[in-house]
Amino acid sequence: MPWNVREHAGRHYAVVFHYALHDDAWSVELSEAVPAPATGDTDAAATYLPGAAFLATLVPDEDPTAEPTMRVYSPEEHVVPYEITRWYEEQVADQVERCRETSGR
Repeated sequence: MPWNVREHAGRHYAVVFHYALHDDAWSVELSEAVPAPATGDTDAAATYLPGAAFLATLVPDEDPTAEPTMRVYSPEEHVVPYEITRWYEEQVADQVERCRETSGR
């Protein structure tokens, strides 16, 4: 499950990519990133890990007629900076393009 982390105004956000088998789609999820637990290894590659997703976009990759959909998972209000929203949407757009290329659309 690959992810990207980005810092904005002192907060960290993560975008996670994974395949949602039950939806036949790639899920691209946005969350606030949380500090990685201390492992005692000073060369740890990940200093932040994805937290609980509050926004997910499902990108179908098998049905050429299905459109991407967004889901909001948030019992609490989340304020997402514009730059982080743009970064997330760019990553979603890249995933849509990859899926459309492989499905022949």
